[in-house]
Amino acid sequence: MITVRDLSLQFGKRVLFDEANVFFGPGNCYGVIGANGAGKSTFLKILSGEKEANRGHIEFEPGKRMAVLKQDHFAFDEVKVLDTVMMGHDKLWKIMQEKDAIYMKEDFTEADGIKASELEAEFAEMDGWNAEPEAAALLSGIGIKEADHFKLMKELNGNQKVRVLLAQALFGDPDILILDEPTNDLDIETVTWLEDFLLDFKNTVIVVSHDRHFLDAVCTHVVDIDFSKINVFTGNYSFWYESSQLALKQKLAANKKAEEKRAEMQAFIDRFSANASKSRQATARRKMLDKLTLEEIRPSSRKYPGIIFTPQREAGDQILKVNNLSYSLNGKQLFSGVDFMVNKGEKITVLSKDGLATTAFYQILNRELEADGGDFEFGQTITTSYLPIENEKFFSDEPMNLLDWLRQYSDNKDEQYIRGFLGKMLFSGEEIFKMSNVLSGGEKVRCMISRMMLKQGNLLMADEPTNHLDLESITAFNNSLINFPGTVIFTSHDHQFTQTVANRIIEITPNGMIDQLKSLDEYLSDPAIQEMRKELYEGAMV
Repeated sequence: MITVRDLSLQFGKRVLFDEANVFFGPGNCYGVIGANGAGKSTFLKILSGEKEANRGHIEFEPGKRMAVLKQDHFAFDEVKVLDTVMMGHDKLWKIMQEKDAIYMKEDFTEADGIKASELEAEFAEMDGWNAEPEAAALLSGIGIKEADHFKLMKELNGNQKVRVLLAQALFGDPDILILDEPTNDLDIETVTWLEDFLLDFKNTVIVVSHDRHFLDAVCTHVVDIDFSKINVFTGNYSFWYESSQLALKQKLAANKKAEEKRAEMQAFIDRFSANASKSRQATARRKMLDKLTLEEIRPSSRKYPGIIFTPQREAGDQILKVNNLSYSLNGKQLFSGVDFMVNKGEKITVLSKDGLATTAFYQILNRELEADGGDFEFGQTITTSYLPIENEKFFSDEPMNLLDWLRQYSDNKDEQYIRGFLGKMLFSGEEIFKMSNVLSGGEKVRCMISRMMLKQGNLLMADEPTNHLDLESITAFNNSLINFPGTVIFTSHDHQFTQTVANRIIEITPNGMIDQLKSLDEYLSDPAIQEMRKELYEGAMV
């Protein structure tokens, strides 16, 4: 399907890929992983023809159509939503436009009639008569209401545009589908819909995502960009992660006999295969582990940050009481009737179909916004550590190096003390003198996590903490909240993050709230709760 030969890309002295050779076969889903800056998105741009490599070439099977998830959210602003989706099949769309232009002619000639007939035959052969219903079904499945299908793209908000562009990429059953972070800005239900869509998709998918649950659900292979090489491994992300950790442990245990290592690795593969057979992706085309050889499994060079939250003091029994809180924005009710008490040691995820609602909720608790109604009170022993979704204001003042930036938030100004918190987030050596105004999105979040650890709160609050983080940092953050001895309130679109941390679900809606002592999977699979959710959200539309 796609053959990559001797691919090399270098920026100055920095080598992203060096003589990489990869084959992408039909019917498989490849998850591309690598640390931030490894070149994942760049690799997809090379495959799609948007960027050229320094050396090497890429061969495509003749006659195969590629679709790519577009990243420019304003490119189709003057186009109707339904038309934007159908434009995903370029050849079909051009035929539709060409035959419509012929039919609109006032002086319709015999030559026009012949041309229209040819176009109609080609249109029918491409199943063009079902194009509009298929596009509408995709939009509905991905959460765009029927009333919005004939609006211009510029009338939609940013989250809706992302969904339409995703539907555009999925439209028309492409032979090769390239998706860069397709789950960004999607709620959990829509991500589940996309997982199911890709599980039924019969052609080749190449995807970059930081959502581990999504990668586990859809991927048959992992494409690992590491050591300036591109290697393909059979299995999903969890299998790659666990096997690479096992391989690293075995590499460090140099005195272990080869037979023992092989037996340990084979036992791991057998255990994983048994688990995989019970998962959603265990269809005929997903059973890839039988072809796996032990030689495929290698240790990774990845570095995992040391995220450790240590409360300065133990919390008392009174944590937080929220009383009938409500908030609206520009006349739109974001939430109302939010009333609950937090118990010691609980790990609560706050959900809403509107991300503005959860962000406003955290801003109110941190006294950055004033609620329309209700109030809240923290216990006297409570100290909070908060990770906001937006952090630009923390880096907008006069630029300073990271050591001085973090020092301003600490009572202890000792350099070694501050270095320790930066070092945990992989800022070491001369990196601590990097200026705050040149940081990437991921580096800023890592700085904010250093600040969060420094505050030593016994109540942690985090609004979308996995945004901009690589898989290694997400894994470390995930584990840190699981192990944290205090209380946590957080919101995340990362399914695995939420499923493994939360023991209580609170969903805030314009018409009240739902409060359940359940895991995320239990919450989403409970029919009574889903009916309650539907009523609360639909009530907002009446």
